[in-house]
Amino acid sequence: MAEFENSKKRAEELRDLLNYHSHKYYVEDSPEIEDFEYDRMLRELEIIEEKFPELSTPDSPTRRVGGKADGQFEPVVHTVPMESLQDAFSYDELHDFDERVKAVYPNAVYVVEPKIDGLSVSLEYENGVFSRGSTRGDGVTGEDVSANLCTIGSIPLKLKKALPLIEVRGEVYMPRNTFTQIVEKQELNGETPFKNPRNAAAGSLRQKNPKITAERKLDIFVFNVQQIEGETLLTHKDSLDYLKTLGFKTVPQYVRCNTIEEAIAEIENIGNNRGNLPFDIDGAVIKVDEFSQRIAIGSTSKFPKWAIAFKYPPEEKETKLVDIEINVGRTGVLTPTAVLEPVLLAGTTVSRATLHNEDFIKEKGICIGDTVIVRKAGDIIPEVLSVSRHGDNLVPYSMPTVCPSCGSPVFREEGEAAIRCLNTDCPAQLLRNLIHFCSRDAMDIEGLGVSVCELLVNNSLIRTPADIYTLKAEDIESLERMGTLSANNLINAINKSKENDVSKLIFALGIRHIGQKAAKLLAARFGTLPELMKASEEDILTIDGFGGIMAKSVADYFETAENRELIDRLMASGLNMKYLQQVEDARFAGKTFVLTGTLSMFNRNEASAIIESFGGKTASSVSKKTTYVLAGEAAGSKLKKANDLGVTVITEEEFKNMIS
Repeated sequence: MAEFENSKKRAEELRDLLNYHSHKYYVEDSPEIEDFEYDRMLRELEIIEEKFPELSTPDSPTRRVGGKADGQFEPVVHTVPMESLQDAFSYDELHDFDERVKAVYPNAVYVVEPKIDGLSVSLEYENGVFSRGSTRGDGVTGEDVSANLCTIGSIPLKLKKALPLIEVRGEVYMPRNTFTQIVEKQELNGETPFKNPRNAAAGSLRQKNPKITAERKLDIFVFNVQQIEGETLLTHKDSLDYLKTLGFKTVPQYVRCNTIEEAIAEIENIGNNRGNLPFDIDGAVIKVDEFSQRIAIGSTSKFPKWAIAFKYPPEEKETKLVDIEINVGRTGVLTPTAVLEPVLLAGTTVSRATLHNEDFIKEKGICIGDTVIVRKAGDIIPEVLSVSRHGDNLVPYSMPTVCPSCGSPVFREEGEAAIRCLNTDCPAQLLRNLIHFCSRDAMDIEGLGVSVCELLVNNSLIRTPADIYTLKAEDIESLERMGTLSANNLINAINKSKENDVSKLIFALGIRHIGQKAAKLLAARFGTLPELMKASEEDILTIDGFGGIMAKSVADYFETAENRELIDRLMASGLNMKYLQQVEDARFAGKTFVLTGTLSMFNRNEASAIIESFGGKTASSVSKKTTYVLAGEAAGSKLKKANDLGVTVITEEEFKNMIS
């Protein structure tokens, strides 16, 4: 009993301390303690709550790290509709807006604030504690993303005043530096990078697993009170000031303006400085300040008539194309990058920009020495838009015919825009292949990220994925930024990865066109990696969802001597080569199913997964060893053969009863 009471008191102390320091760090940007100390207190609270689950509270900072993955997002009907704003693209439209407002309220005062480019959400609090968070959706119905919103450090889980009810609206966004880091990592892994911070924020907030959301380091600005009990607020500016006192991170730089001319001047001020902001904005918003006037002015069926959003045009500038550099990615793709005379664009100096691919260069007739027009896509990624002036006697640029890294011939497949180096030993692909191999979705070797991979490669300790499994702690501990503890932890993580399902290894190998899902289907179909290595294109094509390109890519990969040697080394290092399907019970143990015809209740992959989860297996052809043939509509020769051999034929309804 004494231990429980002491733990209860300590948990309360830790929650108060952690909430205080979280606010100082995320909202005020003035941390008072080191991250290590914060993490130590958080871990202590986690241990207490694990031992005494009844001491866990809705406002506990432990919710920040992300809980279990959700299966789906529940719909949320907004009590107060989350309206969108009417857009304006010229100052004339702003003057028209002003005339409409002043016709009703000649003394109307405005508030101007930046329009954050992110994802709009609602945050609800009951008795001062965060109770629910949801996306805007269509404005009337959104989705419950409470678990994911809890991972955002600037969202208070407990307010400084316990109001009976308050609902606020905010914009979740991804800071520019975070976006840049994620894109760099995606490019290193050969993944399709996010287009802009807004898309990145939206995709991160709707992750089924909150732990992934937590890793994306999202942030929020709150900009509106939707409803409130226990306090009377009369103006928008006063409401934002009040939200600050409750602990919210409010939209920055909101200014009260007496006239439309003052409002336009503030819009210009925001626009001139937007390149220096650490987050994206896509405009500025003018709002009537008095809430009573807003109610009287009202809304259309789509927009409030008391507010308007001014959209800034993307900034474009001319500069000279000095050179074109070719980068080689993890999958061997050659990507052209423009080297430019430095130009100030959206607040930063730009000297490099993407040129996309060979087709883009040919279409624009780009030559080194041309004057080109550049802009920042989404105000982040510099790109060449077009040629404004060709230089004299210049020759259009041609992509290289050999890899600039290893000198091997390059190849462009029919129907693809990308040119590739096909040499798997290409030095430019080495690091990127290793990073992909160790990544979370692949072998998931904790601690072996980009910087450590670079460290090991630069010190000639690894060159291929197989080299990872020959590392010893003494090889690592003497390296810069490492040590005995880090070295031992890394070796433990490497050894742990040997137990992974073979589907993760197949994905980690980086076979072209083979993602996580395809890797799992290959593992489930062939059972072991040695069996997959023996499979022909025709065998692989029997897998539902596999086309000729995918099947050929897999077969070609395993026909390459270097790749077979790599797998032999991995096998010798003790990596698991088997598909470790989860068996819920063994009702289908020893039974073989063949699926034929068109299934309406399940697709074939789903039915196969269900059979395997109950210990059974599926086959592609009917024989005397077949236990059941699951027949859908338009079943053909397999059904006839089953009847000829006397194999039991079952319908989908019968199969459903068998698994219920």
